[in-house]
Amino acid sequence: MLRIDSISYSVEGRPLFEGASATIPEGHKVGLVGANGAGKTTLFRLIRGELTLDGGEITLPSRAKIGGVAQEVPATEVSLIDTVLAADTERAALMAEAEDATGNRMAEIQTRLADIDAWSAEARAATILRGLGFDPEQQLMPCSAFSGGWRMRVALAGVLFARPDLLLLDEPTNYLDLEGALWLESYLARYPHTVIIISHDRGLLNRAVGSILHLEDRGLTYYGVPYDGFVRQRAEKRAQQTATAKKQQERRAHLQGFVDRFRAKASKAKQAQARLKMIERMEMITAPEEAAKRVFTFPQPEELSPPIINIEGGATGYGEKIILRKMNLRIDQDDRIALLGRNGQGKSTLSKLLSGRLPLIEGRMTTSSKLRIGYFAQHQVDELHLDETPLQHLQRERSGTAPAQLRARLAGFGLMAAQAETEVARLSGGQKARLSLLLATLDAPHLLILDEPTNHLDIESREALVEALTAYSGAVILVSHDMHLLGMVADRLWLVSDGGVAPYEDDLDTYRALLLISEKDQKKAQKPNDSKPKRPSRDVILELRAELRRCEDRVTKIEEMRGRLAKKLADPALYEPEKVGELEVWNRKYAEVMEGLARAEAMWEAAAEKLDAAESA
Repeated sequence: MLRIDSISYSVEGRPLFEGASATIPEGHKVGLVGANGAGKTTLFRLIRGELTLDGGEITLPSRAKIGGVAQEVPATEVSLIDTVLAADTERAALMAEAEDATGNRMAEIQTRLADIDAWSAEARAATILRGLGFDPEQQLMPCSAFSGGWRMRVALAGVLFARPDLLLLDEPTNYLDLEGALWLESYLARYPHTVIIISHDRGLLNRAVGSILHLEDRGLTYYGVPYDGFVRQRAEKRAQQTATAKKQQERRAHLQGFVDRFRAKASKAKQAQARLKMIERMEMITAPEEAAKRVFTFPQPEELSPPIINIEGGATGYGEKIILRKMNLRIDQDDRIALLGRNGQGKSTLSKLLSGRLPLIEGRMTTSSKLRIGYFAQHQVDELHLDETPLQHLQRERSGTAPAQLRARLAGFGLMAAQAETEVARLSGGQKARLSLLLATLDAPHLLILDEPTNHLDIESREALVEALTAYSGAVILVSHDMHLLGMVADRLWLVSDGGVAPYEDDLDTYRALLLISEKDQKKAQKPNDSKPKRPSRDVILELRAELRRCEDRVTKIEEMRGRLAKKLADPALYEPEKVGELEVWNRKYAEVMEGLARAEAMWEAAAEKLDAAESA
């Protein structure tokens, strides 16, 4: 259990926390959310003891191990698999000591190694590395063979392998592709200890966590529901607060009106004085301020005749090495295409070909003569001029344009007056991403290619990007680990795999399910079935639909029960020493409900699969 009790902390006189409290029950998965700059990362540093509190207390069980990813692993000659194995310091120390130990000490070491499942360590480390995108050959390569972003994945693999009692993850999907992000979701959902995740990935916050810890107005509020439930509850809470504040203002105005009318009248003076005291004693409720709306304003291109790009028998790659071949692709201006495929299959290669950054080695590619293409990739954020301001970046591109117009363009991407004059080095990651997106769309492109555009963008900014892309009249090619963005924007899916590119006829949920099953199961699923199944009767299908509804109702009821128990477990009073027995009862009930929920969800999935199979037969 993590207990945060009335903590206070300030940075250069600016308070980030004032009397903030929260209790995270053991084994819970929690998403930490809040506005950029609110202090989420600072809270992690306070929990780890890297910063000293101004007041209050943060307590954890004695000997509890805290783990997180602070930086990428060094570029050493140690292999990836050995680097991950070394992350479990207890195992590494015991293995080293075992080489010279004898007698009773050797027996103690062997017992402890068995307790921590040390002998399966290499297989577990390899599984984690594979899930994060490293094939068996890469796992044996030295860390120095990989770039910083890939070494961040190795660092993440190390902390997952070490299995700390409290796992703190700060934007863990920023360096992952879609496949790695989905694997991480699944892994965290099964993680045996407490997890707190700072993330702006809506899918991760809905599927990998069961609760939300909200940092706002220097305080912490615990919601025992995933992100979408938190959004609903918070909206209801804000609406109620706004209504209460309005009624209070009306009451105050009524009292003040009486005072103003009758203060000077002798017969009413005592009543006026009494109402004045009532006004003074009122603790005013402040209506919640509406958050400043994040915006993106993409310039709209003129319409071109279709297709804007057509490829026949195309092949591309690097030098003499062909990565993609036999491509027959067509892109029209109203297309919204998401590129799917495992890491290393060629999604970025295809993006570079379409953007003109790679040549066509074989085949034929025709493009509209007036076609303008905008290209955004994460590395471009890193290539901004750190010593220049956003305004100076635009002045270089539009030297003849008045500064007022350039400032308006910056404002259209949420970079207001203060940010326009701030050196890029001092901007947040999200502000840098906005500037790069602005530069990519400056010429009103007919085709916009976006490779991981949501890294460093908060949830509100991601929603604003969805709105902007929906309103945009050009074609969009998307590579992203953000399932919510892909689901909201893309209307066509292309699968990049085995050296080719082809339309993917199923939906994103099917693709996600495919990625989460083992390769062995995939091969089994892909085997052709020669016998044509007999179509089930209408009565059978109706019964399957009824069973699915019963399963849905069961999941809903258990979810409600889980929410009530989570709220109970979040009550700090339950953790007083005299309530140890009661706490054990509630923890046991919660564990039983979670087991029941897992079974109910499995039954619901099985019922849904049966119905899908019956209806498509």
